[in-house]
Formats: sequence, structure tokens, C-alpha cells
Amino acid sequence: MTHTDTIVAVATAPGRGGIGVVRVSGPKTPEIAAVILGELPAARRAVFGRFLDAAGEPIDAGLALFFPGPHSYTGEHVLELQAHGGPVVLEALVSRVLEIGGRRAQPGEFTQRAFLNDKLDLAQAEAVADLIDAGSQEAARAAMRSLQGEFSAMVQGLTEALTELRAYVEAAIDFPEEEIDFLADQELSDRLETVRGHFAAVEASAEQGRLLREGMTVVLAGRPNAGKSSLLNRLAGYDAAIVTPIPGTTRDILRERIHIDGMPLHVLDTAGLREAAADSIEAEGIRRAQAEMRRADRVLFVIDAATDPDGAAFREERSRLPPDVPATLVFNKCDLATGLPLADTVAGPPRIHLSALTGEGLDALAAHLKSCMGYQTAAAGAISARRRHLEALARARRAVEEGARQLRERRAGELVAEELRLAQQALGEITGDVTSEDLLGKIFASFCIGK
Repeated sequence: MTHTDTIVAVATAPGRGGIGVVRVSGPKTPEIAAVILGELPAARRAVFGRFLDAAGEPIDAGLALFFPGPHSYTGEHVLELQAHGGPVVLEALVSRVLEIGGRRAQPGEFTQRAFLNDKLDLAQAEAVADLIDAGSQEAARAAMRSLQGEFSAMVQGLTEALTELRAYVEAAIDFPEEEIDFLADQELSDRLETVRGHFAAVEASAEQGRLLREGMTVVLAGRPNAGKSSLLNRLAGYDAAIVTPIPGTTRDILRERIHIDGMPLHVLDTAGLREAAADSIEAEGIRRAQAEMRRADRVLFVIDAATDPDGAAFREERSRLPPDVPATLVFNKCDLATGLPLADTVAGPPRIHLSALTGEGLDALAAHLKSCMGYQTAAAGAISARRRHLEALARARRAVEEGARQLRERRAGELVAEELRLAQQALGEITGDVTSEDLLGKIFASFCIGK
């Protein structure tokens, strides 16, 4: 895609620094470079020069790099001016480009042009922003895998498998007079099952990547005075929540964003769960706690190990907890407990024993949460993914499952082929083969200006 305008922006972070980079992309880039530098630099070679204003006076001196299109980040002519990193200097350079004929870039417009010029697919373009925003080395590695095309290759593999299946089904529809009933062939059912298995593997890797990127939302739940607020304070490293011996002290939702070895974690402290609330305010707090648990990635159900060593509180509340959100039992106040909690000897959710007061057992909780977030398996192939990717994968998988059901129950070839087409379309939304202007605008608007 050819753009008629030339864009400019500061590509380095706002503020002061030793170096600041001004990036230019578009058809007028060679002309702009020649005016500002006095001549067009050699391609892909760092050149030291003075950056001139309209009167021929130097704004600054630094390095210039010229990348002729299409062999550049955006696929267009690109110029990068590496100047001293003061905001006044950088804004003067941007203003000079505007005088010559450029315009200010919109957020993410450089990467958007790279996508539109087939330098990146949409999943790779989003990985650029994920790499910049990575909060840990594991998240950065996952983003780099996606940027290098690993996620796109997984999606492409699923798309090719669906294409082969669809061709097989449509051939059976087009030649019904053949003696062999291809739709009754066990091979077709087996191949559908194989594709469903591939979906499961890709979704698992993508879900881990999403947790690495966005962090995991954990809700602290349990009976009043189990020590939820004390645990929040211990994890946050300061007194984020009020702690008193009075049951029901916490009424509203308290939120803290913390990092465990660089892993982002959103921890929510909630009102204590009990059937008979003291007043309408506590009742509303319990309702909000239940709503947050339904949206969480995991519930940490905190139990007072000193008074409830067998975890009766969890068994009594279990029916009111969201069934599709995994839970971990956290036996708090282990410094006051005597003997081994009975809950250790029965089957159920994972269990952690700790003391929010002394800090004993916090390492075990941190290791458990890191494992839940995919920390230990990140090196094994987690890729950076977003919620929209997971939603598209889920829609594609459901379409394949519906196609398999139509095949199994009705031998309805046309319906099977249509479900496979819908699955292909959902996968195309991930890489940008199927997309809309609204989606592109929303995605690139979240990028920083200059990228």
C-alpha cells in the first residue's frame, strides 16, 4: 500500500536522555533528509552530520540513518535522526520536518504502515507493543517469539489443516455419485479430532502468553478475620488495607498491582464471606466480592488454620464460588496452628500453608502463583497473546467442534464445510487476513507515538 503523506514523530520515550531519535517515513523522506542534512546519506549507513534549520543554522549534530523502501521497517523510505535527547531539540527537529512537508504521526502509525505494507502480520504488529510493554523477561521472550512469527506460524498451521479438511468435505459434496461415501470415512473424523487437539495446544500456549503480558487477577476470598487483608499487605509490601480484629473491616474491593520476580499480579482483597451480613454495606461488599471472583483468573481462599484446620469454611462456601475459576486454599496463621491440618490428607484444590504475620510460607505461595501464570513453562514456548486472540481461537475451535457434530450426527457435508469456513475466518482475524478498519484503529491507537 502506497501512502502519499510523510509522517514524523519522536521514537524515544518522553523526557530527557542522552539520545533521542526522530523517525520519518514516507515518499518525501529523501527530500527531507537532503534538506536537513545538506545531502542524502548513503543507504543503511550511519552518517554523522549537522541537522539544519530553515536558515541553515544547526539545530543539533548527531547520526543519521536512511533506509530506502521497501527494505525498511515500514516498507517505505525511512529516516532516523539520532540527536541529543532534550525535548526542545527533538521538537525543533520535528517542527523542521513539518515545515518541509511532513505531518505528525498518529499512535502506532509506523507499525500500522509496516502491517499494511506486508512487513508484519497483525499478530506480529501487536507483539511489537507487547515487547515494549513487557514487565518481565519471560513476557519479553514471549513477545519476541510472537514478533518473530511463532504465533503466526501456529495459526497458519491450523488454517492450512482447516483448508485441507474443507477441500476434502467440499469434494465429497461435489461428487455425490461416487461409490465411496467420503463423509462416512473414519479418516475425516480422525483428522477433525487431530485439529481439535492442535487447537488445545495453541490455546494453552496463548493463554500462558496472555497471563505473562497482562498479569493474573487473583481474588483473596474467605471468611471474616481469616487474614485476607494481612496477606494483601504482606504481598504489597506496605499497609494497603486496614487490619483490625473486628470482623467485616473490609467492605469495598481493594486492588494492588504487584510483581513476583517481574511477573505482574493483580491482587484484590474482598469482604469476608458469610451468610448473615452485619448490615447493608457489608452485604454489598459480599456481592461485589462474588462478582470479582467470577472475573478472576484464580481465587485464593484464605482459611484461619488456627481455628479451622480442616478447611470447613471452604466446603461450606464452595457452592457459592464460581465453578469455572480455579481456587487455591491458603491456610493462614500457621504460626498459631498446632499439628498438621486435616485438609492436607484429602483430595481437593492446591493448598498453601503460610503466616501473613511472620512471612513464613510466602515463598511457596509465590512459586505457586508463578506456576499458575506459566512462569516455569514460559521457556518451553509461551507466545505473547491478547484476549482478542484467545476469543478468536475459541470461536474457531467451537466451529470445528460443531462441524464434527454435524458430521457425526447428520453427515451434513454443507454444514461441515460452512463451520470450517467460519473457523478459518476467525483465525484470519488474528493475523489480519480478515479484519476491519475499526479493529485496526483500535489496535494501533494503543501504541505509543513514534512506534
